[in-house]
Amino acid sequence: MASVKNCNLPDDLYYNVENNVWVRKESDGTVTVGMTAYACALAGEVVAYTPKKVGRTVDVNKSCATVESGKWVGPVKTPIAGEVAAINDAVAAKPGAINKDPYGEGWMVVVRVSEPGELRELLDARAYEAYVSSL
Repeated sequence: MASVKNCNLPDDLYYNVENNVWVRKESDGTVTVGMTAYACALAGEVVAYTPKKVGRTVDVNKSCATVESGKWVGPVKTPIAGEVAAINDAVAAKPGAINKDPYGEGWMVVVRVSEPGELRELLDARAYEAYVSSL
């Protein structure tokens, strides 16, 4: 497993460096999007999560959710365009789950992808680690 600034990067995910988000390809063609552990470390404890509504369209590098922490309020930007297919109601009830398990229970939204080619723009864990290490 790769790591950035002592934050793990699971090998089965894809990453967007600019927005510090991860994407997991699902078997039904959708993708799950969430914040990286590194983004969680930068933001601090997340206290609020407001996702886009199911059925809303999201564009590349535009907000799919808004999070608030003690240090930061801002958008979680998706690297994939499409339609929001699901939101994480459990995280809405307990936003701290984003920090505790960013790659599991702390996922943000599921997106029905409109442009599958956009997935080629994302980095695997090793490429993400190498990129950040070179900064």
